[in-house]
Amino acid sequence: MIFTDILEIKTKGFGDTIDITEKVKKVTEKAKIVSGLVTVFCNGSTGTITTIEFEPGVVKDLQRVLEKIVPSNVPYEHDKRWGDGNGFSHVRATLMKPSLSIPLIEQELILGTWQQVVFIDFDNRARQREIVVQIIGE
Repeated sequence: MIFTDILEIKTKGFGDTIDITEKVKKVTEKAKIVSGLVTVFCNGSTGTITTIEFEPGVVKDLQRVLEKIVPSNVPYEHDKRWGDGNGFSHVRATLMKPSLSIPLIEQELILGTWQQVVFIDFDNRARQREIVVQIIGE
């Protein structure tokens, strides 16, 4: 069986990190699939889905590290072509990837105690985002 749902999320951009764990859990409950694989996918090129301990210190640490690895204040070829100033957003999202797969066993997401599913919006403006949650299983 395959079940698909869409999560609507409003973001602020600029590394806005949103805990979507409970929203994903609600989709698994709605699906009524007992065991399988849950894929959470961002259908945009400036956002990412990952896991993190959703705690302000860790979120700030990640933002600081990403700023060092992919600075927002340097010229990017993308910006020269499109003029939208979000070249850094595309590079960050590419490094972090657009999706995550989570095992589903006995209708429970298999996550660690301090592990939450988050969406991070790297774009340089607020956005309305759609996150696809697809479950394959039985």
